[in-house]
Amino acid sequence: MTFLDLVRLTPLMRLTGGKAETAIGLIDGPVVMGHPDLATERIRAVPGGRRSQCAEVRSAACLHGTFVAGILCAHRHSAAPAICPQCTLLVRPIFAESVSANAVMPSAAPPELAEAIFETVEAGARVLNLSVALTLTSMSDECTVEESLNYAARRGVIVVTAAGNQGAVGGSALTRHPHVIPVAACDRQGRPLYLSNLGRSIGQRGVLAPGAGVTSVGADGQPLTMSGTSAAAPFVTGTIALLWSLFPSATAAEVRWAVTAASKARRTTIVPPLLDAWGAYQSLLAANRR
Repeated sequence: MTFLDLVRLTPLMRLTGGKAETAIGLIDGPVVMGHPDLATERIRAVPGGRRSQCAEVRSAACLHGTFVAGILCAHRHSAAPAICPQCTLLVRPIFAESVSANAVMPSAAPPELAEAIFETVEAGARVLNLSVALTLTSMSDECTVEESLNYAARRGVIVVTAAGNQGAVGGSALTRHPHVIPVAACDRQGRPLYLSNLGRSIGQRGVLAPGAGVTSVGADGQPLTMSGTSAAAPFVTGTIALLWSLFPSATAAEVRWAVTAASKARRTTIVPPLLDAWGAYQSLLAANRR
């Protein structure tokens, strides 16, 4: 069983490759803009902040950003999941490039992350992908991030965030926010990965998505395989983008409910349910027919 089959994305991807009007905000590392496996005609740079094009293809930031971009908008014939190649990808890097490629999940300072959220929402994104670890050092940092997430919610933008790879039970300013969808990572059998963070907010409002040995686009031209919640988050982001491409008038609350809560009882576990992309589509379809 492929990862796409595991979360029932395959039938949804047969219906659509997305629409250009559906913009995904990628707040991550820079991307190899001219990569032959990426649908580069759909990739746009968000003005401000760091440069969107990789300067050093072997940097952790470039590898990470290009990898996540491939899950979202690679060409369907590539080695990547290529969930939404016809959607517009708005790239707003927040990770500094360095020679080291050892960082599995790069981190960002709260003020820069908050600024990137504001700018990417202003640029027209409907859903944001945050495959990022957040380094909070004060209550002021948490308030800064919360304000940007509140702004995204007021604008009807869904924020998807990686739960983190510390193997811890708990939450963060990102995963605790009531309008954010936290994503934990699972293996090929749908079981939580040992390294994935879990917790009350993750279990109540989040989902599990593939994060064990996911192959996507490598910045150097060769396929790259990674594990962790950074790889899991874009499966959920891509699902949301496909759903909004098919149901453009759906509200953020309707789409978020379809992805995280449709036909599910109230949750009390710290482990979220497995993403069911086809089930989310069927829920929105049924609601659209009423």
